[in-house]
This record gives sequence, C-alpha cells and structure tokens, in this order.
Amino acid sequence: MAYAQAKTIDADAIPVIDITPLRDGTDPSGVAEALHAASQGLGFIYVSGHGIPDEAIEAARTSAYDFFRSPEAEKRKVAVSTKHRGYLARGGAKMQDDAKVDLKESFIWGYEDEKGKTPEDHDLRGANKWPEFLPDMQAHAMDYFQHAHRVAHHLMRGFALGLGLDDGFFLQTCATPLSRASLVYYPAQPEDMGEQQFGVGPHTDFGVLTVLCQDDVGGLQVEDANGEWIHAPPIEGTLIVNVADLLSRWTDGAYKSTPHRVVNSSGRERLSLVLAFDPDPDTLIDARQVHGADYSPGEAPITCGDYLIWRFGKAFSYRTSETDA
Repeated sequence: MAYAQAKTIDADAIPVIDITPLRDGTDPSGVAEALHAASQGLGFIYVSGHGIPDEAIEAARTSAYDFFRSPEAEKRKVAVSTKHRGYLARGGAKMQDDAKVDLKESFIWGYEDEKGKTPEDHDLRGANKWPEFLPDMQAHAMDYFQHAHRVAHHLMRGFALGLGLDDGFFLQTCATPLSRASLVYYPAQPEDMGEQQFGVGPHTDFGVLTVLCQDDVGGLQVEDANGEWIHAPPIEGTLIVNVADLLSRWTDGAYKSTPHRVVNSSGRERLSLVLAFDPDPDTLIDARQVHGADYSPGEAPITCGDYLIWRFGKAFSYRTSETDA
C-alpha cells in the first residue's frame, strides 16, 4: 500500500506576497493587485510580512502540543459543544460522504471579550471550552486569534481593493464575526492505511477566508487547475491564505476556492494553526454587491450564518448525533 501521491514543486517557484505595504499603508494598491491575481488562479497564497510575532506562534503551538499529547480522558472533558467549541476527536470529521473519516484531532475556539464571554446568538457561536489542566492555553490561544484575525482584516481590505471596491467593503458587517480558530493535530500516518486515508480528506473550506500557519513537517496538498495534486511545502516566515467557498460565491467564482487535503507521510506529528474568517451571521452573500445590481449571479444570495450551518451539518458527525441534537 502507499500514500496518496502529489507532485513536488520547487519552493523557489512559489510566489510569496509581502503584505507589509498593505498593513502599513505604503502601497496597498500594489499588494491588492498581487492578491487579486493570485486569487483568480490557484486560490492558495503564501504571504510574508504578516506581523504575527514568532513568540505568539510558538506559545500557541506549545499549548497545542501539551493539549493533544494529554490523555484522551482529559481532552474529552472539553469535548466539542453544539456551538462548535472545544475538542473534536479523531473520527469526528469527514469531508465527503463516501470518504474515510479524517485522522486529525482539533481544538476549536472563537471570539470572547475581556471577561471571557462570547455571544450565544447563533448555532455556531457560543462559550469557548478551555481545559482546566492547561491554565495558560486560553491566553495563548486568544492572543494568536487576535493576531491572525487582524491579518484576515488586512487581507479582506486587499481583496476589496483588488476588485475595485472600497477597502472596507468586506468588513462592513464584522461587529460580531463568526470567525473561529482551530489547533489541528495530525498524527504520523502509517503507509499501510492506503491511498484513500487522509489526515483531512479533499475539501474546500466553508467560509470566507482561511489563514493557515503550518509547521515545518509538510503534508498539505492542493489540487491545481488540471486536477493534479501538488505539494504546498512549508516556507519559513509565511502564512498560507486560501480563498474559501463563501468568498468564491460572493465574487461569483472570480476568486477560486481550491480543493486541498493533508497526507502526513513524514513519520512525525504535524500541527497547524488555523483561523477561519467569517463576518457577522446575518451578512448577505450576494455577488450583485460585487458586480453590480444588474448582474445575474450563478447562485442565489444566502446569509453567512445559514450557509455555514448547512455545511457544518454535512461535515461533522457530532452535529447529527442524538446526544448533541
């Protein structure tokens, strides 16, 4: 048996966009042009100059490994809630109906105020569940969340400019965003599991934008325009940003949401820090807002909140289990 195969490309051939001029205002238009071009192609973008301190990344990673290496009984004390917060054990996610369950484990959290409170106004937003046996994890995770969320805001300004819109277009309804973050752990994957087993199976991301901080292990694979899988290798100092389904829908396919998967053939543990950016739940995703009132989009308008509820219900087994109904 073997691992699912993908082509290897030279890391030097991968374009990396420095978003510093977007963040500091020295050349937002230049960065926007680069983001616009990349989003119409593969839809996966390496960015440098993101501004997240190394210490924040390392603190989040340390807490993540401390959590995932803990006994299963301890982790299950913060088992995922019906609000999609907490620990999602191996087997809790499946990206396609006919696929094997993913090997990954995840810990999911989202926005909370300075008192640790979160609005309970939507099916995918509620109280975070922090493990009592790791008292530093909350501070480290929330610090990373805030940094990554600022990166997402900068990028959404860049995408808006690239589309010829006001730079605040995609941020008009972000007072109480549905954004969430995940620590995602991939155990070493034995080769004898075969080519149809994945750390996470082929999928596109559900929401508006994903900001991914991967480690140096590798294993992320992306499907190109020809339907071939290629490795997306780690590049030190960068984040990977990918257009997700709602941004593709918002732009009526002008920006591409690209299928991707993880095959951890390294023999080592792999860890990703993931920020999924989404606006307020009642935000209307309507391509006519981008292309003009007379435009005829391929898909009907839908709110961000309704779309995510539908997609989560298909992907996560706990959302249809009797215990969590």
